[in-house]
Amino acid sequence: MDNIFEGIRCALKMIVRLDRQVISIALISIKVSITSIILATLLGVPVGFYVALKDFWGKQAAVVILNTLMALPTVLIGLLVYSFLSRQGPLGTLGFLYTPWAMVIGQSILAFPIVAGLSLSATQGVDKRVKKTALALGANGRQTALAILAEGRFAIFAAIIAGFGRVFTEVGISMMVGGNIQGYTRNITTAIALETGKGEFGLGIALGIVLLMVALPINILFYYFQRKKS
Repeated sequence: MDNIFEGIRCALKMIVRLDRQVISIALISIKVSITSIILATLLGVPVGFYVALKDFWGKQAAVVILNTLMALPTVLIGLLVYSFLSRQGPLGTLGFLYTPWAMVIGQSILAFPIVAGLSLSATQGVDKRVKKTALALGANGRQTALAILAEGRFAIFAAIIAGFGRVFTEVGISMMVGGNIQGYTRNITTAIALETGKGEFGLGIALGIVLLMVALPINILFYYFQRKKS
């Protein structure tokens, strides 16, 4: 128990003093996660939107696959990305393994089905009268799609935020393909795992508090957009 209280005391001291190591690790987490969610959004939102609006052969299978991929274990994604980026892998010549880009690739894969699946649900939840009204007013296909997108924007924003929250707190992918290199690929979750194993509770708790400080506004935004959607 004394170790825990001492760890909390050291953690608060680090945060108040803006400890350089804590700030560096936090910035790596934030930069990698933001880059990952941007890539996942650019691909996931259009995919979810298309699957929701279009009728095509295999649509039900596509929906089931997206929903299934939302439960992908991070260690499995890490293993697959590692296999592709390792020297023996097909993308080994890129030299991405144990770099922030490897983490971005893995986290983008993790966030994609979440953003796509929730965007699909958001689009399907838009009132059917929006499409009928747009068509009745003479809107073309593109204008109708934009009207539906505007109507479901809050739910789609919630999908993006949910994806960000997922990648920001993951540890398996970052550890496997990032290598936990100090000052380069060591993010909040991998640093917590490392420091706890070493018995450095102060730094681990400090990083945990920073993680919660970022997660809290993310969840507030998610709740806000969920309320807007309803």
